Amino acid sequence: MKVRASIHKDFAISEIDDRLYSAFIEHMGRAIYSGIYEPGHPTANADGFRTDVLDLVRALKIPAIRYPGGNFVSAYNWEDGIGPKETRPVRLDLAWRSKETNQVGINEFAGWAKDAGIEMMLALNLGSRGIDDARNFVEYCNHPSGTHWSDLRRSHGVEQPYDVKMWCLGNELDGPWQIGHKEAKEYGRLADETSKAVKAFGKGIETIVCGSSNDAMPTYPDWERQVLEECYDSVDYISLHKYFGNSSHDTLNFFGKIEETGRYIQSIAGAIDFVKARKRSKKDIYICFDEWNVWYHRREQDSKNWRSWDWPEAPELLEEDYNLEDALFVGGLLNEFIRRSDRVKIACIAQLVNVIAPIRAERGGKAWATSIYYPYQFASLYGRGTALRVSVDAPTYNCQAADDVSYLDAAGVLSKSGDMVTLFVLNRHLSEAAELAVDLTGFGDARLAEHFVIGGEGGDIRAANTSDNPERIKPRAGSGVGVEDGKRLRGSLPPLSYHVLRLALT
Repeated sequence: MKVRASIHKDFAISEIDDRLYSAFIEHMGRAIYSGIYEPGHPTANADGFRTDVLDLVRALKIPAIRYPGGNFVSAYNWEDGIGPKETRPVRLDLAWRSKETNQVGINEFAGWAKDAGIEMMLALNLGSRGIDDARNFVEYCNHPSGTHWSDLRRSHGVEQPYDVKMWCLGNELDGPWQIGHKEAKEYGRLADETSKAVKAFGKGIETIVCGSSNDAMPTYPDWERQVLEECYDSVDYISLHKYFGNSSHDTLNFFGKIEETGRYIQSIAGAIDFVKARKRSKKDIYICFDEWNVWYHRREQDSKNWRSWDWPEAPELLEEDYNLEDALFVGGLLNEFIRRSDRVKIACIAQLVNVIAPIRAERGGKAWATSIYYPYQFASLYGRGTALRVSVDAPTYNCQAADDVSYLDAAGVLSKSGDMVTLFVLNRHLSEAAELAVDLTGFGDARLAEHFVIGGEGGDIRAANTSDNPERIKPRAGSGVGVEDGKRLRGSLPPLSYHVLRLALT
């Protein structure tokens, strides 16, 4: 399969917001309890957090993390998670039909996030609660001292405020499954007033309003239009969620869902532009794609389980064993976010540990990286800077998800320092190598500094990392690719492979 491509430093899409590589963690299943937090574990620190998991998290260089939900937040009383642990109430979580012990609350989580080097993005309960509770939570977190809630925080041992800048105005309130589900205009009005109250606490605060839970909702995309017409002037981002599956085991259609995601982003960008024009506004609102991941391996069975179980504590839920095919898909999806970085400024992989996650952790046992950990890590480490257009001329295919899908998926990023270009390349073809030639004349001289590859060795595309074999799917050094005369990248990319090509510029 012959493939030609070109990339030029002058053909920029946008500066990439570092928060494009953020994450999400919810009080759900074993994400928190026995995920990041397990007092008594051999690696637990003095605060009860697992350092083996923390090491894996740190290596991802995550810029921001959304917490504490998710569906969980829509009936959550944040006050339950503060003060002495022995007096905190145990509650029934209606979202996931389980017990919440509240042993991890805002102060514990903030300490963990600081240790991990991650900025917090906190979600407010606009399902069962409203503006008053939201403003109290912000005061507890952000006000220095001299008021009821700020002094209460100080009495809990946290003298300095957290100064949280990102606040999510609820979660998936378009969904009938959500505690406190609302109609679009009703929610838009509440979001508008809550955003204004939150921003009254000081400069630099950004708010994220709920968009569609997914693009199959009957209210999509009119939900976005109606919500934004109520709150456009007071919010900064609108959230999107989308999960992906391949129950039919149709690999090419699965990969075609990357293009489907691009259409989703484009449609919501159109809704934003429509409301902006209608309001004669100069203000821009961007997209926060704050839940995305592959989710289907255990979805049907887990859905049956959690709806009938009898309020367990930290049950096993949505613990996906991600395979090579999933890793290739995640690499391509991250490419789409890079290509859409002019509209998508924040994106959060959902979730971080155990629950549909790049990191798995046994209760009392070992922790390991799943297959999707690696493309996410590569994008986070090397995908910061300026997104560049990559012109690709390659054979295409049609599938149910999309037509005219290129077998070669590519994204390019010029580093912030301007001395390195990284190409993220996915060969989606099931059986043919891509004989690639990339024109680099727009950069002066270049040399191939690093080449990493996932896949491309044949074998079982549905092989996964497990506790017994935690490194079955992992990156390796690439070969068969080089730069000719500093001007042209050439090489052969095996079928079903994902590549990170790092080009040093001179």
